[in-house]
Amino acid sequence: MERVYLDNAATTPLDKEVMAEMVNVMRNYYGNPSSIHAQGREVRTLIEKARKTVAGLLNATPAEIFFTSGGTEADNTAIRCGIAAYNIKHAITSKIEHHAVEHTLNMMLEQGVIDKLSFVDIDEKGNVDYVHLEELLKNNERSFVSLMHANNELGTLTDIERVGDLCEQYAAIYHCDTVQTMGHYKHDVRKLKAHFMVCAAHKLHGPKGVGFLFVNHNVKISPMIFGGAQERNMRGGTENVYGIVGLAKALEIAYAEMENHQQHIQELKDYLKLKLNEIPDVYFNGETDSEKSLYTVLSVSFPAMDMADMLLFNLDINGISASGGSACSSGSNIGSHVLTGIHADPNRPSVRFSFSKYNTKEELDYVVEKVKEIVDKNVAV
Repeated sequence: MERVYLDNAATTPLDKEVMAEMVNVMRNYYGNPSSIHAQGREVRTLIEKARKTVAGLLNATPAEIFFTSGGTEADNTAIRCGIAAYNIKHAITSKIEHHAVEHTLNMMLEQGVIDKLSFVDIDEKGNVDYVHLEELLKNNERSFVSLMHANNELGTLTDIERVGDLCEQYAAIYHCDTVQTMGHYKHDVRKLKAHFMVCAAHKLHGPKGVGFLFVNHNVKISPMIFGGAQERNMRGGTENVYGIVGLAKALEIAYAEMENHQQHIQELKDYLKLKLNEIPDVYFNGETDSEKSLYTVLSVSFPAMDMADMLLFNLDINGISASGGSACSSGSNIGSHVLTGIHADPNRPSVRFSFSKYNTKEELDYVVEKVKEIVDKNVAV
């Protein structure tokens, strides 16, 4: 069997239609979009057409979409510029956010940009305690809230409509990291109350190195990157034109095919969960109920092993690509901060299997076979 790729939460294969669109731009549209001549103008048209496509799918206006180098830049821009624009001194997040959020907020606290960083309580499955969130909002000055839609390691979903309502009630600015869910769920930004949402194209069969930041029209921020008038004076630097075109095409395909792909991938996830449940002492991290969990992610906790750190390596040499780790051990910073945040057992290795539209049931049968062999050989007696 060819390699089985189950690390789609890290990155996805490029869709052939997306590649074709990008190759066309690379071959035929080489003008600088900031140039006023005909070749520049036609490239500018491609960018604005892509912006209009993205905005239309999200029910946003084109003026609310800013193209970036990916999710990390978008998260950083939202957090750093949003906090600065409103001189906010208190931020709220969780201990299982992506490092693009966690490290940025920690840096802002260390530098004195914010005076206080609060962590909302989460349970052992990664669910936000909304009562505690409201207490934090109520008992502090105006806050900046950064809570992701779906956890990238666990798959647990946050009720972002509920978070948005709470933020509106207490006049908080709300940034939602939607990297894992953009293109997998339909987002209507007019119904959601997030001020910032983000996308990385490579999570939805688009190219690496490009994404976007949605900035609600009610929010006014200054740029993080200076040097030019690109992106309506919000992001200096010549645009990644073929990446932007590829992003828009990937999102367009994702929306058109979403219902069928969601059903297909959910069936794969349920099937793998059922088969792995046959292994003694296996359990699943985070929520696995389809209403509470991202359908593309299944995080599995395996029994303690003699060489737990070799589990992913053993999968790899058997032709299976996945990711994972374990909770941080006492006194060590090595390990998953997400698994540590939900108090997972550091002696148990976890694997995140993440699926795409290209995966098949036959691939999963092979994965289950190899996983059982590895566990049988390595489980500590």
